[in-house]
Amino acid sequence: MEKKKIAIGCDEAAYNMKVVLIKHMEEKGYEVVDYGAGAGEVILYPDVAFKVAEAVANGEFERAVLVCGTGIGVCISANKVKGVRAAVCHDSFSAQRSRKSNNAQIICFGERVIGFELAKDLLDIWLSSEFSGGGSTEKVNRICSYEEETAGK
Repeated sequence: MEKKKIAIGCDEAAYNMKVVLIKHMEEKGYEVVDYGAGAGEVILYPDVAFKVAEAVANGEFERAVLVCGTGIGVCISANKVKGVRAAVCHDSFSAQRSRKSNNAQIICFGERVIGFELAKDLLDIWLSSEFSGGGSTEKVNRICSYEEETAGK
């Protein structure tokens, strides 16, 4: 993947991981746009996750990173935005498959669940993985069709 702009967001529970991941991505040559909480700032994770997911859905970013205490809350929130597929990944296989099989545009981590070094490794795996299509194409298309079918209900 050519180096691109990556959005990142977090609540106060994941501020420290966000800082580490921004530095890591910038060292790898990515331009990072920060939507997350600042030092000592309290922010509701659904608000930041929704903003980041909207930016992805609108085409401002191809990929984004969301971090909260567990990764679960930001993931659920991001997946409420039409056209977005977000995945919580705390192991290498999930990080890779979220891209290759599910074409996820947003990876979610929990600062209270994994360490910073593992998060950096998983992020590298995820950023270097691309959707492989094949048998997964029909499944991702089905997810999108369900999304269309239920939009506005």
